[in-house]
Amino acid sequence: MHGTHKSDAAAAIRALAERHKIAYVETATDILGHHITRLAGDDVELDETQRLLIALERAGSISGRDAVRLHVAYLNEVNP
Repeated sequence: MHGTHKSDAAAAIRALAERHKIAYVETATDILGHHITRLAGDDVELDETQRLLIALERAGSISGRDAVRLHVAYLNEVNP
């Protein structure tokens, strides 16, 4: 999923990551999950904004509820 539109949600996610000094770091579990979904025929590619959102939640900088809210807003903006 690679949106090229400018997004207020993406800007908010980037700002949160910068404020909390958070960056996405791929884990072994991420790699395994990618291979499992690919083998199941559901190849999913997260973009940089979505990876930052995962990193923010993993770090405890945002709640799961806020992560879902931001992700929905982001997807609605890049896939109107």
